[in-house]
Amino acid sequence: MTVAASAPPRLLVIGGSDSGGGAGIQADIKTGFAFGVHVASVVTAITAQNSVGVQGVWPTDPDAVRAQIRSVLDDIGADAIKTGMLADARIASVVADEIERAGLPVVVDPVCAATTGAALLTEEAIDVYRQRLIPLALVVTPNVLEVLALTGVEVSDVRDLQAAADALLALGPRWVLIKGGHLEGSAVDLLAAVDESVELVGERIDTDNTHGTGCTLATAIAARLAYGDDVPAAARAAKEFVAQAIRCGYPLGRGVGPVAQWICRD
Repeated sequence: MTVAASAPPRLLVIGGSDSGGGAGIQADIKTGFAFGVHVASVVTAITAQNSVGVQGVWPTDPDAVRAQIRSVLDDIGADAIKTGMLADARIASVVADEIERAGLPVVVDPVCAATTGAALLTEEAIDVYRQRLIPLALVVTPNVLEVLALTGVEVSDVRDLQAAADALLALGPRWVLIKGGHLEGSAVDLLAAVDESVELVGERIDTDNTHGTGCTLATAIAARLAYGDDVPAAARAAKEFVAQAIRCGYPLGRGVGPVAQWICRD
């Protein structure tokens, strides 16, 4: 018996491979599947990575990055795109070129600063984000360390979130979601456009198993955009999904365990 099925929404994720499986492309694919979208992937870097840190990064040749993107978009297509780790300025420039060519809704997760505060990109690459990628984004999802790297605005508490959003909006995206997970108190994120802003407030979950949180949030937003949600609805759905993923996170290895992109039982 032949069964005809329609294709689900299509999501293209562009980012680095996490050999430990907790973040990067691996987290993107798990998140996309949890939302029922078809996930195509472009690998921008191979990392040697586990629960205690990153031991090595090998960027993909920029021509290979371009070829992967065109291979997917020229045949399969996409309803939304999400970018994560772009490794260096040449790769970031190629991705910006192809995003501009595609004209699709894009969520940019500007992976340029680690939780420890260590820089993950050169200033040249960060300039590509400021001048090329962020202006193309429907949504940008920085944490407070990435806000500092991109704008120079320091976020010490929730009162600083609006100033951070304003500084990022000046770079040209339609929306920004400033993640306040590094701040004290409740888990408050600020979703803002030029003419509106709303605080997304969640509970602070006491756990060390948070690896992959940022990737998961940005991909969840992109997955809902692929279904046709507007940005506020997509952001709220993603916030709820990530809270559950953190709640279900599990210990793995000797360091920070991953979040779980599936429904668990207490």
